[in-house]
Amino acid sequence: MSVYETVIRRRTIRRFKQTPLSDDLLKRIVNAGRLAPSSANLQPIEYVVIDKPPFVEKVFATLKWAGYISPEGDPPLGERPVAYLAILINNKKSSGCCQRDAAAAIENMILVALEEDVGSCWLGSIDRDTLQNILKLPEYIIIDSVLALGYSNETPAIERLEDSVKYWKDKEGTLHVPKRDLGDVLFYNEYLK
Repeated sequence: MSVYETVIRRRTIRRFKQTPLSDDLLKRIVNAGRLAPSSANLQPIEYVVIDKPPFVEKVFATLKWAGYISPEGDPPLGERPVAYLAILINNKKSSGCCQRDAAAAIENMILVALEEDVGSCWLGSIDRDTLQNILKLPEYIIIDSVLALGYSNETPAIERLEDSVKYWKDKEGTLHVPKRDLGDVLFYNEYLK
């Protein structure tokens, strides 16, 4: 599958098979993040892999899922992520452009995971104080976000954006996600509407 095909196939996943991810696969995903562009090449982004069941459960409790359809959008027991990556900013190495560095790393990791048929959900709604304690992070390490991982147990569908950006589930439980058309976001040489 080409990079473009992987990007087109990518969807946020909130239902996961309970098949564990190998250490080698998790390292490969993190390595893709590590090699992302970094402002001034300071490389302030660091990662904690969470894949042991007691820790996975603790991390799950710190996250808020699918706000538009909560609690229906929360992964139910038996379909929760099997691993997480905590994406961290090391303020001792920071220059203030860390969110861009984190975003570039996360997108790399999402695409490499998907190439291996691993679904993901990028989460920013986190009880950071609790997670900071669970992961035993020093005060100079800031939690940017969490990437939930596991083999997908759902197939969300893209819909044409009409009146609302809010995603929804149909009667069969399929998640529908509105997206703007390419013609609504692409301009040449000037911004003309």
